[in-house]
Amino acid sequence: MMTADQIDLKVKIGSLVLRNPVMTASGTFGYGREFKDFVNLHHLGAVVVKGISLLPRAGNPPPRLVETPCGMLNAIGLENVGVERFLVDKLPWLRKRKTTVVVNILGNTVEEYTALAARLDGEDGVAALEVNISCPNVKQGGVAFGTDPRMAAAVTRAVRRATGLPLIIKLSPNVSDIQAMARAAAEEGADAVSLINTLLGMAIDLRTRRPRLANVVGGLSGPAIKPVALRMVWQVAQAVRIPVIGIGGIMTAEDALEFIVAGAHAVQVGTANFINPEAAGEIVDGISNYLQVQNIASLTELRGSLLLA
Repeated sequence: MMTADQIDLKVKIGSLVLRNPVMTASGTFGYGREFKDFVNLHHLGAVVVKGISLLPRAGNPPPRLVETPCGMLNAIGLENVGVERFLVDKLPWLRKRKTTVVVNILGNTVEEYTALAARLDGEDGVAALEVNISCPNVKQGGVAFGTDPRMAAAVTRAVRRATGLPLIIKLSPNVSDIQAMARAAAEEGADAVSLINTLLGMAIDLRTRRPRLANVVGGLSGPAIKPVALRMVWQVAQAVRIPVIGIGGIMTAEDALEFIVAGAHAVQVGTANFINPEAAGEIVDGISNYLQVQNIASLTELRGSLLLA
């Protein structure tokens, strides 16, 4: 059996090299500091922080979280401190930990995305940007950027021009053709795509006949969406040449490895962090152990190795 020192877990996303393929999913790991007592952040491939907007956002009124069979619904509403406070209050702590930080950005217009990218470009401690295109385009009647390939392309193109940082576009599953969305991002200069964001869902309280979420609908995440996520990652990995980052119901190293076999370069751990705050670190170790037992020297050998016949 191979030793841990013989295993190469490194992953390249554009110009960024991650020490291993395990990242945290935006919105599930706070700004990183919240998990300092549970996970050695330096042990992870990257920390993707809570989505950041130009100005602070209060989010939706409670209740904003509902547990569901095999998952959860959230309607947080992208609450965050805003980019300026993030740079002053959050990033310095992360910078001292020498962990790889990916900043997830969000906006309601192309101009907002562009301004965020330009503001974060060159900031010490920001290793890459992940662009959440599941936001509503207020100039186009509230249609989400992530549901129209043309709008996704426009955002990607604008952000690419505004920054030299590695650029990840986070795709929504609430579309009819996920490959078209991925190609639109790739053609406009994205260094990688991450998928999937949450699926739309809702829950009802029969006692009151009212929605369990104040927002009525929310994003479904957790093990319940893993089969959908796995299928979409597999489809996208065949459609684009840029790296694919798999997200959706990853609770264990085995889950993460399935995404890699399907073609993912890296993975993000989300809902698992709420159940087991040590999950991301355990998944790193589990992937390494699997490769050792299987005598596989590098993730490259495993990636996209799905056998169809």
